Amino acid sequence: QVQVVESGGDSVQAGGSLTLTCTVLELEFDRYAMTWFRQPPGKKREPVSCIEWDGVAKYYAESVKGRFTTSRDNSRMTANLQMNSLNSEDTAIYYCGAASTCTDNMETLEPWVDHWGHGTQVTVSS
Repeated sequence: QVQVVESGGDSVQAGGSLTLTCTVLELEFDRYAMTWFRQPPGKKREPVSCIEWDGVAKYYAESVKGRFTTSRDNSRMTANLQMNSLNSEDTAIYYCGAASTCTDNMETLEPWVDHWGHGTQVTVSS
């Protein structure tokens, strides 16, 4: 049974940094793109980042470009989201997803996600 588990969520001050980790079990990890989405309070889930199976191509939402960095380690079956310069608008539940592919247009990414985690809470206080 495929398991996708996020960790690393926490409460931080504005301007701070946080790294989220996604661990995947029972999946051919290196055949999947790894994605991060987030759902702010009272809003719809939105895409944050996507990294292709080989770790070369990476895509980011405009709101996080230059502040967030995604990476992956296929040998460990993990994907990370390094988040810097956090602000209150980054407060959300962050979800990791294993997808068939990344998409150039991040808004079209969600249907490609095959396996989801349960999310981890990130709270940024000002």
